Amino acid sequence: MSEMADRVAMAAGALGEVPLIADADTGYGPPPSVARTVRAYERAGVAAIQLEDQAFPKRCGHLPGKELVGTEEYLAKLGAALDARTDALIIARTDARAVLGLDAAIERGNAYAAAGADVIFVEAPRTVEEITLIAREITAPKLINVVAGGLTPEVDQAMLGELGYSIAIYPTTALIAAANAAVTALRGIGGSAAVPPPTARMEDFFRLVGLDEWFAVSERWSTGQR
Repeated sequence: MSEMADRVAMAAGALGEVPLIADADTGYGPPPSVARTVRAYERAGVAAIQLEDQAFPKRCGHLPGKELVGTEEYLAKLGAALDARTDALIIARTDARAVLGLDAAIERGNAYAAAGADVIFVEAPRTVEEITLIAREITAPKLINVVAGGLTPEVDQAMLGELGYSIAIYPTTALIAAANAAVTALRGIGGSAAVPPPTARMEDFFRLVGLDEWFAVSERWSTGQR
């Protein structure tokens, strides 16, 4: 959490008056830890804080292997976040679509909205029809996450607005462009044999930075294999 708060402060300082949405993952612990996270993020200058219902350690919402906490456990964390915040918006994210299905994701989204979340984020709908259904069934302000090469299809921004999405985030667009610029420059120096090819999807980027090795550690020690 402290590392993330430092990054938030750096980004908020660079952005100035531009509002910053900061990812708080699972809140980094039980409700007291969530409250501490929210206070630290607000001190760092965020405009909104995203809090999700995955179990720790979480995974990218567009990768397999996710696990959820129970609804009541998440609502306790959400309540702590809402009590602790001063003026930051709280974005409640559910990853239930991948684990329990779309109906459960919509049910959780509505429960989080009823508990006071300012914005609802149903992660990784798979089709335009699912995007439309979420927009219709959840009446609270909504956020959609558009990941390059991810599970969610790209939809025209005007259409997203018409459907009722208040916020669309594109978290990988600049990241992948910057990584590809670096890869291209390095291949010009060292040749294609020395540097991997540019990335097109988020999974390619994860592979580039070694996430497969970390997943291997997780799988080995979480299943008791040696």
